[in-house]
Amino acid sequence: MTARFTDKVVLITGAGSGLGRAAATRVAAEGASLALVDVNANGLADTAAAITDVASDAKVLQIVADVSNETAVADYVAQTVQTFGHIDGFFNNAGIEGKQNLTEDFGADEFDKVVSINLRGVFLGLKYVLAQMRKQGSGTVVNTASVGGIRGVGNQSGYAAAKHGVVGLTRNSGIEYGQYGISIKAIAPGAIMTPMVEASLKQIDPVNWEEAGREFVSVNPMKRFGRPEEVGNLVAFLLSDESSFINATTIPIDGGQSEKY
Repeated sequence: MTARFTDKVVLITGAGSGLGRAAATRVAAEGASLALVDVNANGLADTAAAITDVASDAKVLQIVADVSNETAVADYVAQTVQTFGHIDGFFNNAGIEGKQNLTEDFGADEFDKVVSINLRGVFLGLKYVLAQMRKQGSGTVVNTASVGGIRGVGNQSGYAAAKHGVVGLTRNSGIEYGQYGISIKAIAPGAIMTPMVEASLKQIDPVNWEEAGREFVSVNPMKRFGRPEEVGNLVAFLLSDESSFINATTIPIDGGQSEKY
């Protein structure tokens, strides 16, 4: 495997499962040192163990933090810089789906919770990481949006609002920071079989959620769920120097579903 991340430091939020873990193991296998952030300490430990399986000598910093808390965000960035001296790549990934409901039935508290983590958390991560990257004169950011951030999905007011906001933040910050040697992009995953998507399917049908999943992907041009490692591969490319002229844009990874009429 190509070692695109030798001597590079990559910071990942939502690193305790799903896409965060997949990206962490991929960049670690290519030589990265890692700062892993999640609200779940057990998830972080499991990701660190998965990294050891592919890169036994990888340097890994584990930080338990709530990405919607500004003090905690400032602290996870400071800890990363204190430990490694710099931040080369930032996978700004932590997020939740929230409950599914029609807009009129969508709780205001639930809306606030989803937006707080999925949009405020991404903004705060950008705020503190970009200050560090501007000091360095270099860096790459990948934000996690969603196909729900470029298309309407239904029953997801909080998620849709937040993820559309992530797309907007990506465009805005990419335009601001390109002049400082920093590129900022977003990914828009579709139905990827992660714990979050499994929980979503169980909202649709708690008993026969696997059947609900098969029905859900039956309209996808590729007739299947995506795999976390497929997203991890894309994130690794986007964090690497190979993607340095990709900026201020959002890249779907959804089997083509968002392009379908």
